[in-house]
Amino acid sequence: MTRVIYVPVVLMLSFFQHKTLFSTGLARRQPDVVDELRLHNELQVIKKESQVILCWNNNLTKEETEKYSVKYILSYTFFDTFQERKERLQENKKRIRLELHTGFKAKVKTQVFVKETEDLIKESGWTECTYRSPPVYIQNLSCIIYNISFFNCTWHIKAEDPADVQYFFSYRQTEEYFECQQYIKNARNKNIGCHMKDVSFQPLRKIILNISVVDLRNNSRRLSYYKGFTPQKIEKLNPPINVSVSLENRSVKLHWKPPPTIGSGEKKCFKYQVKITDSKEKNGSLLLDCKDTMCFARKMLANTYWADSSLPCLIWN
Repeated sequence: MTRVIYVPVVLMLSFFQHKTLFSTGLARRQPDVVDELRLHNELQVIKKESQVILCWNNNLTKEETEKYSVKYILSYTFFDTFQERKERLQENKKRIRLELHTGFKAKVKTQVFVKETEDLIKESGWTECTYRSPPVYIQNLSCIIYNISFFNCTWHIKAEDPADVQYFFSYRQTEEYFECQQYIKNARNKNIGCHMKDVSFQPLRKIILNISVVDLRNNSRRLSYYKGFTPQKIEKLNPPINVSVSLENRSVKLHWKPPPTIGSGEKKCFKYQVKITDSKEKNGSLLLDCKDTMCFARKMLANTYWADSSLPCLIWN
């Protein structure tokens, strides 16, 4: 019971300390330097391929920067989400990956601390900016890896996309990009998906997808959209292998082995599900969740995608 209570208590204390730093820390500031520090931030946005570099300058002198501990609070929210992302930084810049977002609102403030005690001396007000990315014509991009070496990605095209553009897909895990092998097209002959086979993945390295928008009138690239996936999170596993049944003391045990996968083969990474159906009852069935390889099991999960069921095992009474 002590263990259960202890964790939230620690979290509450941590939150209290964090709150103190932000709100009541100003009460401990040094009066002789408060008026000397005229804090103000100037924000600058630099667009670079799939990301935006947000940087800012304060009006602190070099001597003040060396004398005090200077940190920054950055908050930003993408237009198409409600999640506010908040970070404390020591550098006066931040790379924000746009992926398929249409832009964001950001704000930053400067905080000055006593180096020895980390007491807050002064903080600036918020400096805000808004960045709107070029038109985004793609939405609902999703990808799946199956049978270890097959790779499928699909996306939707918005109704307002220009008639004279086409979408081309490529991906990389290292520096080399691989072009799409086979496109999936819609009724307007626009590419809305890509199918690839005989692909090899490095499980711990992100897959970076690139969808380029090409103007067909002059064969020039208008825009490029980028998005990253971790292979293990989008892999659909195969069913368990070597499934067998044994009888022990009037009990039935089902045995199996995990299938090959691009990720980890450790037992703790897999979760299994069993469906037991009584042939004497029309609607009689039972689902069980298992984490070991000795149970009534026929489905397997290691991420968000369930594997297909294995072949059924018949058990006669």
